Amino acid sequence: MPGPPPVRPADPEEQARPQDTDPCAGVDEAVAGLGDLDNLPLAEHVERFDAVHTELTVALSSIDRV
Repeated sequence: MPGPPPVRPADPEEQARPQDTDPCAGVDEAVAGLGDLDNLPLAEHVERFDAVHTELTVALSSIDRV
């Protein structure tokens, strides 16, 4: 079984920088990481939700390209 998807740092400076890739792809990847929450310890859920929150923030900050 593959491990969790990589988690992007929640660095505000990084979030403010324009993204070189499609922001929708990052959101889709992060949301896909929520699919196996039932199989993870509760303590690891926060990390997954933080990853989704970060990707949504990045996507919203680059809304002109979405």
